[in-house]
Formats: sequence, structure tokens, C-alpha cells
Amino acid sequence: MKNAMQRGILLALLALGPLTLVGAQQPVERPQPPARPATPVAAAETPKEESSVTEHTIRIGGRTIPYRATVGSILLRDDKGEPTALLYYTAYTRSDVQDLDHRPLAFLYNGGPGSSSVWLHMGAFGPRRVVTTDADYTPPPPYTLEDNENSLLDVADLVFIDPVGTGFSHAVGKAKDSDFWGVDEDVRSLAQFITEYVSRNNRWNSPKFLIGESYGTFRSVALGAYLQSRVGMYLNGIVLISSVLDLGTISFHPGQDLPYVFYLPSYAAAAWYHRMLKDRPTDLNAFLTQVRQYAAGPYAQALMKGARLSAAEKQAVARELSRYTGLSEDYWIKANLRVTLPQFMAELQRSRALVTGRLDARFSGPMIDLLSEFGGYDPQSEAVTGAFTAAFNRYIREELKFGQGKTYKISADGAGRQWNWRRQGRGGFGFPGSPNVMDDLVQAFVTNPGLRVEVENGLYDLATPFFATEYTMDHLSLPESARGRIVLKYYEAGHMMYLHRPSLQELKANVARFITQSVH
Repeated sequence: MKNAMQRGILLALLALGPLTLVGAQQPVERPQPPARPATPVAAAETPKEESSVTEHTIRIGGRTIPYRATVGSILLRDDKGEPTALLYYTAYTRSDVQDLDHRPLAFLYNGGPGSSSVWLHMGAFGPRRVVTTDADYTPPPPYTLEDNENSLLDVADLVFIDPVGTGFSHAVGKAKDSDFWGVDEDVRSLAQFITEYVSRNNRWNSPKFLIGESYGTFRSVALGAYLQSRVGMYLNGIVLISSVLDLGTISFHPGQDLPYVFYLPSYAAAAWYHRMLKDRPTDLNAFLTQVRQYAAGPYAQALMKGARLSAAEKQAVARELSRYTGLSEDYWIKANLRVTLPQFMAELQRSRALVTGRLDARFSGPMIDLLSEFGGYDPQSEAVTGAFTAAFNRYIREELKFGQGKTYKISADGAGRQWNWRRQGRGGFGFPGSPNVMDDLVQAFVTNPGLRVEVENGLYDLATPFFATEYTMDHLSLPESARGRIVLKYYEAGHMMYLHRPSLQELKANVARFITQSVH
């Protein structure tokens, strides 16, 4: 009985697996063949930069200019030397210039955030330009490309940058595109790119400029301050096209009345253009001066009263607002004297079953739902996006010999929604406010007393209204001596004023003059 029990326990233990039994005899180990040496694991290949160089000529101002077009990428690395992104660019440099110390160099980009540089590239300052229909829908392909006699190549070399996640630019290694989507993250990546480009091409002593549009102006101010204070790369000038430095000035937050004040002159300009005013003035600029005065005076005072505004006062203000904007007094009363931009886009031309453009109020599109409170889409954006997308893809592949097998992203998917608006090292007393780079511009001016800034404003721009920009520039904490280094220009067009050929010609003349005068 006892022996049978012991045999049962032993069999049970053996069934559990290769356990070592205390006191049991160890099995004899058989000699094993020598282990094969481990196959070394191949290190991850470093992402490769690439480029394509082609030679061209263009006539600007009656002169033939030879230039070299370079489409390529620069590898960005983190503090540990690990690759993080390939940032692509298109550079145009005059090939007959020997003295680079006196040849200006401009870096250009659009905004979004999350937009490629295709708009400034193919619409404003690049040597080739897509032809679009002004203030109307551009018909489907084939589209037309033309030599751009308003390119800035006669006064500066140009580098169009596509931030990470846009164009061909993308994260590599362990990084993700979204790692670069933020105010500070974006600035650091572009600063690294610019520094590397300047070093590789021996341009440290060249006069340097930043030219950005929309969020690109927000970027330029933060980037300019960073380059000067952190890299020691001083700038000659910054061009702000359709500017916004304080996002609170264009955000219709509850209880915040300033945006309504800032938008009123732009609403008036749109109503004037579309002939929605009963007694339409003949002089647009004189009219807008009058609206500015009313907006900053009686209108702002009425809004400041809030619920304390009497019914009679409200009716009087609604009457004036109707006269300036073409919207009915009843609509202004129902809106409590506060009409947001999407509401204005829908209401201005509702009687014509049209939506008014946001980026450029001169554009209109069909209103799908005549009862809708909001515009629902931007007719200006829809009118030109197809033309820019197709024209650039053909141009980059056929003329610049680059991009086969690649997808060019006009905008980064989800960048706007995922953008990190927090700034490092920012704070002070109180709660966080709207994203704002006004202090960056002040720092840039203080760091570099030779820095100059020019601001380009579209009168029909409903995305970044000119009155808000004027307010921002008037409220910079700058010494009086520095204020003379900021110049504002105006165009009878919208956010992308270069879509309007006469405005493009003015823009080219103004920016070219600014660059020339900023080089000492």
C-alpha cells in the first residue's frame, strides 16, 4: 500500500513537467553541438535626403533672369542625433549671382496650421503661377500655368517650405507627424531647417526675410524671435500677409465683444462690394474710415453695456449696423447686436440664395439650405483648390523632375484639430488666454533694432480682418522709435490678395521695395 502511494505521487509529479525532485537522481546531460553565432541585427537605415536640380530662365521687369530650381529634403534630428523628419522644400536661386553676401534670401510658407506652401508658391511669388478666375469659380482642368512676372526672384532667392505633415514632408524613425504640430514644436523644426539650409548653402551673411501668410504670420513672429534669440540668426525683415498674432481677436467666445468690433469694417466692405447697401458710398476707403470710427466708438460702447443697454439704444445701434452692413435691423436685434462670421456669410446674400466667401468676400457660392443659420462652406476655397492642386502636381513632376511615386499633401490631415497651442516658458499672472505671439514680436524688435515688418491686408478678408490687425499693431509694447519700423499696406482683395491680378502687382511692388529698403 505504502509503495503504491509513493509510486502514485512520483507519477503525478512527473506529469507536471520537468521539475527537479529533491534527492532524486539528476539526468545525465548529453553534449550539445556548439551554438551558432547570433546573426547581427541590422541597424535601421538612416532616412535618405533627396533632391532634383533643374535650370530655367524667366523675364521679370523686362530682364531675363537665369535661375536654378532645387526640390529637396533636409533631415531633421533630435537632441540625441536620432532622425525625426524629412522636411521638403523648393528653392529658387539666381544662377548668375556671385556675391551671396548681398543677395537677399527669403523663406516662405503658408499657414493653416497644417497647410503646405502651395498657395504662396503657385499663386504669389514663385516663378511659375497657376491661372485662376478672379472672384469666381475656376473651371475644371486642363489648367494653365504661366511665367509669373510678379515673382520676387528679381530681388531675392526664394525657399518655399512645407512643414512636417504637408507637401512631401513627413516624420521618420520613431517620430510621428503630430509630434511637430504645435506652436513651439513647429517653430523648432523650421528653425532647425533654416539653420541647416543657411549653413549648407553658405548664406549666413545674406540678408534674410521671413514671408508667411495667415497662421504663417503667427509662425513668422515666433520663429523670428526664436532664430534671433536662440540661434543668433538676425533677420532684415518679416512680411506678414493676412496677419493674426492674437487669435482672441478673431474668436467669437461668449462674453468677449472685441471680435464683433473688429469684424464690423470687414462686414461693411463685403456689403459694399456686393452692393447690398441702400445708400452705397462711392469711396470705399472713406466709407471704411467712417465704419472704423463707429465700430470703435458707439458700437463698442453699446456692447460694453451688455444687458444694461436700453431697448431704444439697441434699436438705434441696430439701425446704424444695418446701414453699414446691409443686414436688416430686425436681424441685428435678434442677434443681440452680435453677428458671428458664419452667420454673416449666410445672411448677407440670402435673398440671392448665395453664401459669401470667408477667405475672400468677393467670392460667392450657392446656398444649399436657405434656412441655414450658417454659411456651411467657403466659396473662395472651393473655387481655387482644384486648380492649385492639379497645377502644382503637374509642375513639380514635369518641370522640376521630382515627386514620382510620392503624394503631395496640400494640407496635413487633422493638424488643425490636434495642434498644441501651449507655449513653453509662458505664463505669468492669471489664467491662460488665447494663443498670442505679440510678445514674441516685441522681443524680436528689442533683440534686433534693425528689424523691419510689413503687414499686407486684404479689405475683403473675412478670415483675418484688417481692423483686428490694426488693433494688434497699435497695442504692441514697443518704444515709439520702433513703431516706425512697422508698415501696413492694403489691397482691394481678400486673404489671398494675389488671386486678384492688380493686387498681385501691388503686392509684388510693395514686398520687393520692402526687401530692397531693408538691406543696408
